[in-house]
Amino acid sequence: MPHDDAPAEDAHMGETPIQRALRLKTAAIDARPKPPRGGRFQREQAAAARSSSKSKPWMSR
Repeated sequence: MPHDDAPAEDAHMGETPIQRALRLKTAAIDARPKPPRGGRFQREQAAAARSSSKSKPWMSR
């Protein structure tokens, strides 16, 4: 019984070590759980960012 990942290994044989590292890095980033998008969570995050900037006068123009 052949391994399922064998054809994928053959496809990556011509890549450089840097290309391989980038491919693995992007795969790891994509595998991470994503924060929820939109709705109440996003409004709370935006409000928290605005309120924290009031104590940093050098951040305003």
